This record gives sequence, C-alpha cells and structure tokens, in this order.
Amino acid sequence: MKGKKIGLVGGISWVSTLDYYRLINEGVNSRLGGLHFAELLIYSLNFADVQAATWEHAYNLLRDACLSLKDADATALALCANTAHLFADQLEKELELPLIHIVTETAKVLRREGHTTIGLLGTKFTMEMPFYRERLEAFGITVLTPPAQETRDYVQHTVKEELGRGVINPETKARYISIAQALVSSGATAVVLGCTEIPLLISQADFSVPVFDTVQIHSAAIVDYLVA
Repeated sequence: MKGKKIGLVGGISWVSTLDYYRLINEGVNSRLGGLHFAELLIYSLNFADVQAATWEHAYNLLRDACLSLKDADATALALCANTAHLFADQLEKELELPLIHIVTETAKVLRREGHTTIGLLGTKFTMEMPFYRERLEAFGITVLTPPAQETRDYVQHTVKEELGRGVINPETKARYISIAQALVSSGATAVVLGCTEIPLLISQADFSVPVFDTVQIHSAAIVDYLVA
C-alpha cells in the first residue's frame, strides 16, 4: 500500500460518502490486519452547488475537486456517485490519473456472477443517458429500466429530496421494491442499485433475486487498488 493514496470526490451526497469511508477502511483492515487503514483524501462537494449547476453542467465542479486531490498527491481518483461518472472518461483523460470506474467494476462482478440481463435503479440521468447503459452493454449486459417517465421522475425526486438528506420513508421503500420487482418480472435476473443513496433504502434483504450494491462494489475495487 506504500505510496498509494486514493482521492475521493464525495458530498454527492455526504450520506453515501460516509459509507465509502467506512467500507474502504474496513476493507483495508480486513486485508492487512493490525492498525492498517486506508490512506485517502476526500473532497466533499456542496451538493447544492451540483444541483444549481445541474448534472449536465457539473463538469467544472468535479474537475476542480479532482485537481485539488491531484495537487494533494492522490495517485488515483474515485467519484463517489454513479451519476458523476457521466464525466469519468473526460476527467481521467484531462487529469492523467487512473480513475476507478464504478460501472466497469459493477460490470465485472455481474459477468463473474453470470448475469446478462439486469434491472437498473438510479437517478434519472443514470437510467436515461447512454453513459451507464452503454458501458454495461459493452460487457454483454442488457439493461432494463422503469419504462414509465413518471416512475423515473419519482425515483429522481426521492433520491434527491429524501435519500440525499438521509430521510428514510417506508412508503418510498415499498414503492422502490415494487418498481424493482416489475423489472424482475420483465426478465431481469438481478437488480443493480445504481445510485449510491438507494442502498440506504433497499437491500438484498428485500428481494429473492441477487441485488448488487454499487457502493460496496466500488469500495471493494478501491480496496483492491490500495492493497495490490
């Protein structure tokens, strides 16, 4: 682990960034034992700034955060949000630092577990824009998302206004389970929680099919990088 220092862009939202910090440190300690933990840097964005810019125009905010981490001697970067990966390739190229990509790591796990048709829940951008779907499809994975615009808008609203604030609503949980079950009924053999806040609400315990938590997958890949 000597000489490796991961730079995390968090705050999108701070609630899920807490999980990254815990999972990465627990993972390093599990692998190395003793008092070994992760050497990492966190740049925590003000989520209101991201929302004010809108995701489509948030590149400069993410780039400035990554530049600060690079200037602090980060040897690799990780964006602690699925939607932020809209700009992952561009950031990696501009900053000339390796970026541990949440979709790539999720695709590797899905293929290893034998899943080629999955149900994806995430922000409206993650479900509707090509950056997420196309990367999964490049691994031979078919992506199913809620077909109704109203449903995708509902997920977007609750991710931002409830989960992003740490609010857990039982009615929202019940509807998310119903939305995911509809994807399973349409042929998905697994459900991917493609938003770092959604695992705060639903988990494997709520489903009979496998559920893949992208926060856990991404954090494990970051641990692999640190201890390799």
